[in-house]
Amino acid sequence: MAEKVLMKGNEALAEAAVRAGCKLFFGYPITPQTEVAAYMSKRLPKVEGGVYLQAESEVAAINMVYGASASGARVMTSSSSPGVSLKQEGISYLIGSDLPALIVNIQRGGPGLGGIQPSQADYWQATRAVGHGDGHIIVLAPSTVQEMADLVALAFELGDKYRMPAMILADGLLGQMMEPVVLPDVLDSAALPDKPWALTGHQGQRRHQTINSLHLDAQELENSIIRRFERYETVRLVEQRAECYLTDDADVVVVAYGAASRVVRSAVNHARDEGLKVGLIRPITLWPFPTQAIDLQIEKSQAFLAVEFSMGQMVDDVRLVVNGRRPVSFFAHTGGIVPTPEEVVVAIRRVIAGEQIDIVPFKSKLTGDRA
Repeated sequence: MAEKVLMKGNEALAEAAVRAGCKLFFGYPITPQTEVAAYMSKRLPKVEGGVYLQAESEVAAINMVYGASASGARVMTSSSSPGVSLKQEGISYLIGSDLPALIVNIQRGGPGLGGIQPSQADYWQATRAVGHGDGHIIVLAPSTVQEMADLVALAFELGDKYRMPAMILADGLLGQMMEPVVLPDVLDSAALPDKPWALTGHQGQRRHQTINSLHLDAQELENSIIRRFERYETVRLVEQRAECYLTDDADVVVVAYGAASRVVRSAVNHARDEGLKVGLIRPITLWPFPTQAIDLQIEKSQAFLAVEFSMGQMVDDVRLVVNGRRPVSFFAHTGGIVPTPEEVVVAIRRVIAGEQIDIVPFKSKLTGDRA
Protein backbone atom coordinates (compact mmCIF):
# COMPACT_ATOMS: atom_id res chain seq x y z
CA MET A 1 0.00 0.00 0.00
CA ALA A 2 1.33 3.43 -0.95
CA GLU A 3 2.54 5.55 1.94
CA LYS A 4 0.66 8.70 2.90
CA VAL A 5 2.65 11.87 3.46
CA LEU A 6 1.54 15.16 4.98
CA MET A 7 1.86 17.90 2.37
CA LYS A 8 0.61 21.38 1.63
CA GLY A 9 -1.73 21.53 -1.36
CA ASN A 10 0.57 23.67 -3.49
CA GLU A 11 3.51 21.35 -2.89
CA ALA A 12 1.52 18.17 -3.53
CA LEU A 13 0.41 19.64 -6.85
CA ALA A 14 3.98 20.51 -7.81
CA GLU A 15 5.36 17.08 -6.91
CA ALA A 16 2.54 15.39 -8.83
CA ALA A 17 3.41 17.47 -11.90
CA VAL A 18 7.04 16.28 -11.80
CA ARG A 19 5.87 12.68 -11.44
CA ALA A 20 3.55 13.17 -14.43
CA GLY A 21 6.49 14.00 -16.67
CA CYS A 22 6.64 17.77 -16.36
CA LYS A 23 10.28 18.84 -16.52
CA LEU A 24 9.79 22.52 -17.41
CA PHE A 25 8.29 25.23 -15.23
CA PHE A 26 8.10 28.94 -16.01
CA GLY A 27 6.44 31.29 -13.56
CA TYR A 28 6.51 34.31 -11.32
CA PRO A 29 5.81 34.50 -7.57
CA ILE A 30 2.48 35.71 -6.24
CA THR A 31 0.58 34.80 -3.07
CA PRO A 32 -1.08 32.35 -2.40
CA GLN A 33 0.56 30.10 -5.03
CA THR A 34 4.22 30.92 -4.42
CA GLU A 35 4.90 27.51 -2.85
CA VAL A 36 4.27 25.87 -6.24
CA ALA A 37 7.12 27.85 -7.78
CA ALA A 38 9.32 27.55 -4.71
CA TYR A 39 8.92 23.75 -4.68
CA MET A 40 9.69 23.52 -8.39
CA SER A 41 12.79 25.68 -7.96
CA LYS A 42 14.25 23.03 -5.62
CA ARG A 43 12.82 19.94 -7.29
CA LEU A 44 13.35 20.38 -11.03
CA PRO A 45 17.14 20.93 -10.99
CA LYS A 46 17.39 17.41 -9.49
CA VAL A 47 15.45 15.91 -12.43
CA GLU A 48 17.32 14.93 -15.59
CA GLY A 49 16.49 17.59 -18.16
CA GLY A 50 14.55 19.60 -15.60
CA VAL A 51 14.41 23.39 -15.88
CA TYR A 52 12.95 25.90 -13.46
CA LEU A 53 12.98 29.50 -14.60
CA GLN A 54 11.53 32.48 -12.79
CA ALA A 55 10.60 34.78 -15.65
CA GLU A 56 10.74 38.55 -15.48
CA SER A 57 6.94 38.72 -15.61
CA GLU A 58 3.81 36.63 -16.02
CA VAL A 59 3.67 37.69 -19.67
CA ALA A 60 7.16 36.33 -20.27
CA ALA A 61 6.38 33.12 -18.39
CA ILE A 62 3.34 32.17 -20.49
CA ASN A 63 5.23 32.82 -23.73
CA MET A 64 8.03 30.54 -22.52
CA VAL A 65 5.33 27.91 -21.89
CA TYR A 66 4.18 28.41 -25.49
CA GLY A 67 7.65 27.73 -26.86
CA ALA A 68 8.26 24.71 -24.65
CA SER A 69 4.91 23.17 -25.51
CA ALA A 70 5.56 23.65 -29.22
CA SER A 71 8.62 21.43 -28.79
CA GLY A 72 6.38 18.65 -27.43
CA ALA A 73 7.34 18.92 -23.76
CA ARG A 74 4.98 18.67 -20.83
CA VAL A 75 5.21 22.14 -19.34
CA MET A 76 3.39 24.14 -16.70
CA THR A 77 3.05 27.54 -15.13
CA SER A 78 1.25 28.66 -12.00
CA SER A 79 -0.04 31.93 -10.66
CA SER A 80 -2.85 33.55 -8.70
CA SER A 81 -5.68 35.62 -10.02
CA PRO A 82 -4.00 38.91 -11.14
CA GLY A 83 -1.11 36.92 -12.58
CA VAL A 84 -3.44 34.74 -14.64
CA SER A 85 -5.02 37.90 -16.04
CA LEU A 86 -1.58 38.92 -17.30
CA LYS A 87 -1.19 35.51 -18.94
CA GLN A 88 -4.45 35.72 -20.89
CA GLU A 89 -2.98 36.81 -24.22
CA GLY A 90 -0.45 33.95 -24.13
CA ILE A 91 -3.17 31.46 -23.17
CA SER A 92 -5.15 32.58 -26.22
CA TYR A 93 -2.06 31.95 -28.37
CA LEU A 94 -1.82 28.44 -26.91
CA ILE A 95 -5.49 27.85 -27.73
CA GLY A 96 -5.11 29.21 -31.25
CA SER A 97 -2.04 27.06 -31.88
CA ASP A 98 -3.64 23.89 -30.44
CA LEU A 99 -0.94 23.51 -27.80
CA PRO A 100 -1.35 21.62 -24.51
CA ALA A 101 0.01 23.10 -21.29
CA LEU A 102 -0.92 23.09 -17.62
CA ILE A 103 -1.91 26.42 -16.07
CA VAL A 104 -2.50 26.52 -12.32
CA ASN A 105 -4.59 29.27 -10.74
CA ILE A 106 -4.64 29.34 -6.93
CA GLN A 107 -7.32 32.01 -6.68
CA ARG A 108 -7.24 35.02 -4.39
CA GLY A 109 -9.81 37.73 -3.79
CA GLY A 110 -10.35 40.41 -6.42
CA PRO A 111 -10.92 42.43 -8.51
CA GLY A 112 -7.63 44.24 -8.78
CA LEU A 113 -5.08 43.30 -6.14
CA GLY A 114 -7.96 42.38 -3.85
CA GLY A 115 -6.63 40.21 -1.05
CA ILE A 116 -4.80 36.96 -0.50
CA GLN A 117 -7.71 35.08 1.08
CA PRO A 118 -9.41 32.20 -0.81
CA SER A 119 -11.84 33.08 -3.58
CA GLN A 120 -13.77 31.46 -6.43
CA ALA A 121 -14.29 34.67 -8.36
CA ASP A 122 -12.20 33.57 -11.37
CA TYR A 123 -14.78 31.01 -12.52
CA TRP A 124 -16.04 33.21 -15.36
CA GLN A 125 -12.49 33.97 -16.45
CA ALA A 126 -11.51 30.29 -16.53
CA THR A 127 -14.67 28.97 -18.19
CA ARG A 128 -15.73 31.90 -20.35
CA ALA A 129 -12.91 34.34 -21.10
CA VAL A 130 -9.48 32.96 -20.24
CA GLY A 131 -8.22 34.53 -23.46
CA HIS A 132 -9.56 36.57 -26.36
CA GLY A 133 -11.32 34.98 -29.32
CA ASP A 134 -13.37 31.81 -29.72
CA GLY A 135 -11.87 29.10 -27.56
CA HIS A 136 -11.92 27.02 -24.40
CA ILE A 137 -9.54 25.33 -22.01
CA ILE A 138 -10.19 22.29 -19.84
CA VAL A 139 -10.79 23.40 -16.24
CA LEU A 140 -10.46 21.00 -13.30
CA ALA A 141 -11.44 21.86 -9.72
CA PRO A 142 -9.91 19.87 -6.83
CA SER A 143 -11.54 19.87 -3.40
CA THR A 144 -8.81 18.14 -1.34
CA VAL A 145 -5.03 18.03 -1.22
CA GLN A 146 -5.29 14.50 -2.61
CA GLU A 147 -7.14 15.85 -5.63
CA MET A 148 -4.62 18.67 -5.96
CA ALA A 149 -2.20 15.86 -6.75
CA ASP A 150 -4.51 13.49 -8.62
CA LEU A 151 -5.96 15.99 -11.08
CA VAL A 152 -2.54 17.10 -12.32
CA ALA A 153 -1.93 13.89 -14.28
CA LEU A 154 -5.47 14.08 -15.66
CA ALA A 155 -4.92 17.68 -16.76
CA PHE A 156 -1.77 16.72 -18.66
CA GLU A 157 -3.47 13.67 -20.20
CA LEU A 158 -6.53 15.57 -21.40
CA GLY A 159 -4.43 18.45 -22.66
CA ASP A 160 -2.26 16.11 -24.71
CA LYS A 161 -5.24 14.09 -25.94
CA TYR A 162 -7.20 17.08 -27.22
CA ARG A 163 -4.29 19.44 -27.93
CA MET A 164 -5.57 22.21 -25.69
CA PRO A 165 -4.46 23.94 -22.49
CA ALA A 166 -5.79 22.67 -19.17
CA MET A 167 -6.18 24.55 -15.89
CA ILE A 168 -6.23 23.47 -12.27
CA LEU A 169 -8.54 26.02 -10.65
CA ALA A 170 -8.13 25.94 -6.88
CA ASP A 171 -7.90 28.65 -4.24
CA GLY A 172 -5.77 29.84 -1.35
CA LEU A 173 -7.51 27.56 1.11
CA LEU A 174 -6.61 24.39 -0.80
CA GLY A 175 -3.18 25.68 -1.75
CA GLN A 176 -2.18 26.41 1.82
CA MET A 177 -3.84 23.63 3.81
CA MET A 178 -2.00 20.42 4.74
CA GLU A 179 -3.56 16.98 4.48
CA PRO A 180 -2.34 13.40 4.10
CA VAL A 181 -1.82 12.53 0.44
CA VAL A 182 -0.78 9.46 -1.51
CA LEU A 183 1.47 10.70 -4.29
CA PRO A 184 1.17 9.16 -7.76
CA ASP A 185 3.83 6.86 -9.12
CA VAL A 186 6.48 8.38 -11.36
CA LEU A 187 5.37 8.11 -14.97
CA ASP A 188 7.72 6.17 -17.21
CA SER A 189 8.90 8.55 -19.93
CA ALA A 190 8.17 5.80 -22.46
CA ALA A 191 4.49 6.17 -21.55
CA LEU A 192 4.34 9.81 -22.61
CA PRO A 193 2.21 10.27 -25.72
CA ASP A 194 3.80 10.73 -29.12
CA LYS A 195 3.40 14.24 -30.53
CA PRO A 196 4.03 14.10 -34.28
CA TRP A 197 3.01 17.75 -34.59
CA ALA A 198 5.81 18.99 -32.29
CA LEU A 199 8.66 21.14 -33.56
CA THR A 200 11.58 18.84 -32.96
CA GLY A 201 13.51 19.34 -36.19
CA HIS A 202 12.79 17.30 -39.31
CA GLN A 203 16.34 16.35 -40.41
CA GLY A 204 14.96 16.02 -43.92
CA GLN A 205 12.88 13.01 -42.87
CA ARG A 206 9.46 14.66 -42.92
CA ARG A 207 7.72 17.76 -44.17
CA HIS A 208 8.43 21.14 -42.62
CA GLN A 209 6.01 22.02 -39.80
CA THR A 210 4.87 25.28 -38.27
CA ILE A 211 2.89 26.09 -35.15
CA ASN A 212 1.05 29.35 -35.47
CA SER A 213 -2.17 31.07 -34.41
CA LEU A 214 -2.16 33.68 -37.19
CA HIS A 215 -4.61 33.19 -40.11
CA LEU A 216 -4.92 36.34 -42.20
CA ASP A 217 -7.45 34.76 -44.56
CA ALA A 218 -10.89 34.96 -42.88
CA GLN A 219 -12.12 31.69 -44.36
CA GLU A 220 -9.00 29.88 -43.24
CA LEU A 221 -9.45 31.25 -39.71
CA GLU A 222 -13.10 30.25 -39.61
CA ASN A 223 -12.25 26.74 -40.77
CA SER A 224 -9.60 26.35 -38.08
CA ILE A 225 -12.02 27.53 -35.37
CA ILE A 226 -14.75 25.17 -36.59
CA ARG A 227 -12.35 22.23 -36.48
CA ARG A 228 -11.39 23.20 -32.94
CA PHE A 229 -15.02 23.45 -31.83
CA GLU A 230 -15.75 20.03 -33.28
CA ARG A 231 -13.05 18.77 -30.94
CA TYR A 232 -14.59 20.76 -28.07
CA GLU A 233 -17.91 19.03 -28.69
CA THR A 234 -16.23 15.67 -28.13
CA VAL A 235 -14.76 17.01 -24.87
CA ARG A 236 -18.22 18.20 -23.77
CA LEU A 237 -19.75 14.81 -24.43
CA VAL A 238 -17.15 12.46 -22.93
CA GLU A 239 -15.05 14.38 -20.38
CA GLN A 240 -17.62 15.68 -17.88
CA ARG A 241 -16.81 14.73 -14.30
CA ALA A 242 -18.75 15.26 -11.07
CA GLU A 243 -19.19 13.65 -7.67
CA CYS A 244 -22.74 12.98 -6.48
CA TYR A 245 -23.08 12.71 -2.69
CA LEU A 246 -26.33 11.54 -1.06
CA THR A 247 -28.36 12.60 -4.11
CA ASP A 248 -30.46 9.45 -4.68
CA ASP A 249 -33.35 10.60 -2.46
CA ALA A 250 -32.48 14.30 -2.17
CA ASP A 251 -35.32 16.83 -2.33
CA VAL A 252 -32.76 19.64 -2.45
CA VAL A 253 -29.42 19.34 -4.21
CA VAL A 254 -26.64 21.75 -3.37
CA VAL A 255 -24.11 22.42 -6.15
CA ALA A 256 -20.65 23.52 -5.07
CA TYR A 257 -17.08 22.97 -6.26
CA GLY A 258 -13.59 23.14 -4.81
CA ALA A 259 -13.19 24.33 -1.25
CA ALA A 260 -16.82 25.47 -1.12
CA SER A 261 -17.89 21.85 -1.55
CA ARG A 262 -16.08 20.95 1.67
CA VAL A 263 -18.27 23.41 3.57
CA VAL A 264 -21.36 22.13 1.79
CA ARG A 265 -20.52 18.47 2.52
CA SER A 266 -20.47 19.28 6.25
CA ALA A 267 -23.74 21.19 5.87
CA VAL A 268 -25.37 18.28 4.02
CA ASN A 269 -24.32 15.88 6.80
CA HIS A 270 -25.77 18.22 9.45
CA ALA A 271 -28.99 18.57 7.46
CA ARG A 272 -29.25 14.79 7.12
CA ASP A 273 -28.89 14.50 10.90
CA GLU A 274 -31.99 16.71 11.11
CA GLY A 275 -33.85 14.37 8.77
CA LEU A 276 -33.65 16.70 5.78
CA LYS A 277 -33.22 15.04 2.39
CA VAL A 278 -30.29 16.97 0.95
CA GLY A 279 -27.47 16.00 -1.38
CA LEU A 280 -24.42 17.49 -3.07
CA ILE A 281 -23.32 17.61 -6.69
CA ARG A 282 -19.66 18.60 -6.88
CA PRO A 283 -18.44 19.58 -10.34
CA ILE A 284 -14.89 18.34 -10.90
CA THR A 285 -14.73 19.60 -14.48
CA LEU A 286 -15.84 23.22 -14.64
CA TRP A 287 -15.29 23.17 -18.39
CA PRO A 288 -16.85 21.06 -19.63
CA PHE A 289 -19.49 21.74 -16.99
CA PRO A 290 -21.12 18.49 -15.76
CA THR A 291 -24.53 19.15 -17.30
CA GLN A 292 -25.33 15.43 -17.39
CA ALA A 293 -25.08 14.96 -13.61
CA ILE A 294 -27.39 17.91 -12.93
CA ASP A 295 -29.81 17.01 -15.71
CA LEU A 296 -30.23 13.48 -14.33
CA GLN A 297 -31.11 14.95 -10.92
CA ILE A 298 -33.84 17.31 -12.09
CA GLU A 299 -36.64 14.73 -12.16
CA LYS A 300 -35.69 13.40 -8.70
CA SER A 301 -35.34 16.71 -6.81
CA GLN A 302 -37.51 19.70 -6.01
CA ALA A 303 -34.92 22.48 -5.94
CA PHE A 304 -31.24 23.35 -6.31
CA LEU A 305 -28.97 25.60 -4.24
CA ALA A 306 -25.61 26.87 -5.51
CA VAL A 307 -22.96 27.85 -2.95
CA GLU A 308 -19.80 29.73 -3.95
CA PHE A 309 -17.00 31.97 -2.71
CA SER A 310 -18.10 34.69 -5.15
CA MET A 311 -21.01 36.98 -5.96
CA GLY A 312 -22.46 34.28 -8.20
CA GLN A 313 -20.71 32.81 -11.24
CA MET A 314 -21.08 29.02 -11.36
CA VAL A 315 -24.75 29.48 -10.48
CA ASP A 316 -25.26 30.76 -14.04
CA ASP A 317 -24.24 27.37 -15.40
CA VAL A 318 -26.55 25.58 -12.97
CA ARG A 319 -29.46 27.76 -14.09
CA LEU A 320 -28.65 27.14 -17.75
CA VAL A 321 -28.86 23.37 -17.22
CA VAL A 322 -31.99 23.47 -15.07
CA ASN A 323 -33.58 25.88 -17.58
CA GLY A 324 -36.51 26.83 -15.35
CA ARG A 325 -37.59 23.24 -14.65
CA ARG A 326 -36.82 23.64 -10.94
CA PRO A 327 -36.06 26.68 -8.76
CA VAL A 328 -32.36 27.47 -8.34
CA SER A 329 -31.32 29.41 -5.23
CA PHE A 330 -27.97 30.93 -4.35
CA PHE A 331 -25.90 31.56 -1.22
CA ALA A 332 -22.42 33.02 -1.01
CA HIS A 333 -19.74 35.04 0.67
CA THR A 334 -16.95 36.72 -1.25
CA GLY A 335 -13.76 38.70 -0.74
CA GLY A 336 -12.09 35.86 1.14
CA ILE A 337 -14.89 35.19 3.65
CA VAL A 338 -15.66 31.46 3.79
CA PRO A 339 -19.31 30.54 4.51
CA THR A 340 -19.85 28.32 7.53
CA PRO A 341 -21.69 25.00 7.40
CA GLU A 342 -24.24 26.46 9.81
CA GLU A 343 -25.04 29.30 7.40
CA VAL A 344 -25.48 26.83 4.56
CA VAL A 345 -27.78 24.65 6.68
CA VAL A 346 -30.03 27.67 7.35
CA ALA A 347 -30.13 28.37 3.62
CA ILE A 348 -31.01 24.69 2.97
CA ARG A 349 -33.86 24.85 5.49
CA ARG A 350 -35.30 27.88 3.72
CA VAL A 351 -35.14 26.21 0.32
CA ILE A 352 -36.83 23.08 1.71
CA ALA A 353 -39.54 25.36 3.12
CA GLY A 354 -40.30 26.48 -0.43
CA GLU A 355 -38.39 29.75 -0.60
CA GLN A 356 -36.28 30.69 -3.59
CA ILE A 357 -33.41 32.60 -2.02
CA ASP A 358 -30.66 34.76 -3.47
CA ILE A 359 -28.43 35.61 -0.55
CA VAL A 360 -25.26 37.56 -1.28
CA PRO A 361 -23.47 39.88 1.16
CA PHE A 362 -24.59 43.25 -0.19
CA LYS A 363 -28.25 42.21 -0.31
CA SER A 364 -28.02 40.84 3.21
CA LYS A 365 -26.59 44.10 4.52
CA LEU A 366 -29.08 46.29 2.63
CA THR A 367 -32.21 44.29 3.45
CA GLY A 368 -31.31 42.50 6.66
CA ASP A 369 -31.91 39.20 4.87
CA ARG A 370 -29.38 36.88 6.48
CA ALA A 371 -29.00 33.14 6.14
